[in-house]
Amino acid sequence: LVRMKFLQLLSRKPGKLEMLFQIPFCQKQFPYMCLATSVCLYSKKKKVNSYEQVDQEKYKNLVYSVTSYKTGAQTPETIFEEDNLLYGPPNKHRPQVKAETKTPKNWVPLINPNKRIPLLNRDSNLPMKIALQKTKMPSVTRILQQTISPQQAFYLERWKQKMILELGKDGFAEYTKNLFLQGELFHAALESIFLSEEMATKEQREDVDISGYLSSAQHVLKDISEVKALESAVQHETLQYLGLVDCVAKYRGQLCVIDWKTSEKPKPSLKNTFDNPLQVAAYIGAINHDTNYDFQVSCGLIVVAYKNGFPAHPHFMDPDLCLQYWNKWLLRLEEYMDRN
Repeated sequence: LVRMKFLQLLSRKPGKLEMLFQIPFCQKQFPYMCLATSVCLYSKKKKVNSYEQVDQEKYKNLVYSVTSYKTGAQTPETIFEEDNLLYGPPNKHRPQVKAETKTPKNWVPLINPNKRIPLLNRDSNLPMKIALQKTKMPSVTRILQQTISPQQAFYLERWKQKMILELGKDGFAEYTKNLFLQGELFHAALESIFLSEEMATKEQREDVDISGYLSSAQHVLKDISEVKALESAVQHETLQYLGLVDCVAKYRGQLCVIDWKTSEKPKPSLKNTFDNPLQVAAYIGAINHDTNYDFQVSCGLIVVAYKNGFPAHPHFMDPDLCLQYWNKWLLRLEEYMDRN
């Protein structure tokens, strides 16, 4: 309130208020502003180039290259030039060329067009069992063994050497002997089952060595019917080779050449069975061109049973797949014939 009255008194006299505020402040304002400006101008330090402190003579080339280098905008051309300098010229992309499918020189059809199938099969209730005769004809197993690919031969030999290191030579020989024996017992047990020999089946099932294999194959046996051949010899009269077929029967309604395999390791896909599909295709072709058999087969089945009782893996081969492996088999057969 006092201040307001004071201002009112001053405002009655013109010029007094302006003198009170403007003149003193103006007189003090300019010197301070000039002082501040002069300080800013003279306190600013001169910028020093750090490269001037370097020994120019000693690092003359290095300093020149650094100080004279000017970066420019990179273009695709300059990037390629740098890449060529650092890594060399790029390899030009070439489209993958599909490997040419080889065709057998002496091609014989898988299904025999000249074979006549009788309307009534002879004694269809009894499976055929033809003994294997020793002849000059090579067996399917022998042909496949002597034409094995270098890669398969390498892995087989590596596995063999690994087992010898673990078991020793005598231990490995005993191991392989037991494997073959178990395979023979397993096939014999299956034959007994298909022939409905109850006593023989019971004795085979009591064998501890193959009990796991039989348990493994149980779910596959339920789908097999109308057995036409068991452990029976076949020969291709045109191509001149022979073999011993494990079984010919219907699997889920389709007539198949069935090959029983035993394994300690799982083989869930057909490619895990190596040359077994070629073996099955070779047997199918032999049956179809063998006059001893009054039927023809167009399908195959590979059953891999396991010692630990794990459910067996059945690998079904339809007619198209059998034909593919038949062509591969003919090539292997030609290779064997050329070598011998």
